[in-house]
Amino acid sequence: LCCGTNSESPWLQCVLTGNWTNDLGSNMTIGEVNGKGEFSGSYYTAVTASKDKIKVSPLQGSQQRTNQKRQPTFGFTVNWSFTETTTVFTGQCFVNSKGEEVLKTMWLLRSHVGDIKDDWKAT
Repeated sequence: LCCGTNSESPWLQCVLTGNWTNDLGSNMTIGEVNGKGEFSGSYYTAVTASKDKIKVSPLQGSQQRTNQKRQPTFGFTVNWSFTETTTVFTGQCFVNSKGEEVLKTMWLLRSHVGDIKDDWKAT
């Protein structure tokens, strides 16, 4: 997910709060990170395997809270509003050589299955 610019800080600190767009055109908005490192927001995916109409979906997350780390790790969960799936993301915020904030993430998506025998194909 990319990009915001941070021209205010000479130390180029990443700030998760704001609007983010990934390479596939999905959009995410993260609200203010509170003193506990918690945040909420919304995610609008540009891609899905579902046949249902894509809707904006809520997200809840947490950022590592250390003042010494200017490129924090974080994680968040998206509870998809249009399908019976949940995705968890984990990653880190970086500032690239152009001074742009970039989020590098990995994710796992869990789909609903009707029987424990189908658990193998749900994640």
